[in-house]
Amino acid sequence: MKNPHEPATVTAERERTPGGQYITEILLETFRLNGRLLEVGDRMTKDLGLSSARWQVLSVADREPATVAEIARRMGLRRQSVQRTVNSLHKDGFVVLRTNPNHRRAMLIEVTPAGSDALRRTFQRQIAWADDIAAGIDDADLDRTLKVMAAMRARLEQSGR
Repeated sequence: MKNPHEPATVTAERERTPGGQYITEILLETFRLNGRLLEVGDRMTKDLGLSSARWQVLSVADREPATVAEIARRMGLRRQSVQRTVNSLHKDGFVVLRTNPNHRRAMLIEVTPAGSDALRRTFQRQIAWADDIAAGIDDADLDRTLKVMAAMRARLEQSGR
């Protein structure tokens, strides 16, 4: 069995550097992890009328009212998918749309009391879940992982890639 810390062998037109190979492996593992996180998030929030996508949008708008474009930028999502999610949240009474004094056409998304309650209950569940997942992982490893992921995101944002 392959050591998970060794770069995978990939056939390509040119060889990757060891760092490039690690980035590739991190990318693939991130895709797998994201799939699992979305699945767990959907299960965790289903009875509250939420999903992972709805939870993401609510958590941004809960900090302060924001436009669809602002939410999409903050979360690294497509504006169209955020708009669909906002429409669904609005239909179900989790958000209201307010006039934006800074932009006539871009409404501000504001969380309703029902949305705040669902979000509060979600975070209560998420606390126990996160503590359980973290229990078997060293805090220093988690801290380093977070710093590396943030650095990778910053490099991507700076390079425009």
